[in-house]
Amino acid sequence: MRASDAERERIAEALREAVAEGRLTMEEFEERLEAAYKARTHGELEPLVRDLPAPGGGTAAVSLTKRAGAVAPGGQDWAERIGGGPVSGPVAIGVMGGFQRKGTWTVPRRFTAFAFWGGGEIDLRDARFEDGEVVIRCIAIMGGMQVTVPPDLDVHVGGVGIMGGFDDKASGPGTPGSPRVRITGFAFWGGVGVDRKETKAERRRLREERRKSLQ
Repeated sequence: MRASDAERERIAEALREAVAEGRLTMEEFEERLEAAYKARTHGELEPLVRDLPAPGGGTAAVSLTKRAGAVAPGGQDWAERIGGGPVSGPVAIGVMGGFQRKGTWTVPRRFTAFAFWGGGEIDLRDARFEDGEVVIRCIAIMGGMQVTVPPDLDVHVGGVGIMGGFDDKASGPGTPGSPRVRITGFAFWGGVGVDRKETKAERRRLREERRKSLQ
């Protein structure tokens, strides 16, 4: 049977939990995750988790049915933010000026941002994602670009700085069910920064939770 995007994402979620628990090495995790996103049938997906327990500590193999708990910042299910809706344009350009992509925009599978003598802002905290894995290519020439991602997003930064900087400190795994975002490209006499930050609404929610816990 043909596999859906949601089923591929549930297998990816199980693999992220397994590597976090020490059941898989990082090399095994990377190999299986890549195979999961390339899989087209259930027969290709099921062997990737056959030797892993069910999420939550059970002993059965991981199922391809949806599991509760893949929650994004603010209590939103990640699955609700993957697929569906109109996709934003695949290119953003700032030449002696700037551009912004923020709010509830939809990140395409392949997105290219270019800044020349200018700047750009890419904010993924409230974004939707066309697919479970997206690639953002940032090119900054004598300019700057800032990418802001939520703390729970799976992010892998691999850009190059030439007489400039390409910040990779935000690289790291996300919560179960998170889309995987690859940020690549290069900066020449410029810079690309990638930061993890909560939204203002999420910061207010966390402050309120801390206040209640102290009462």
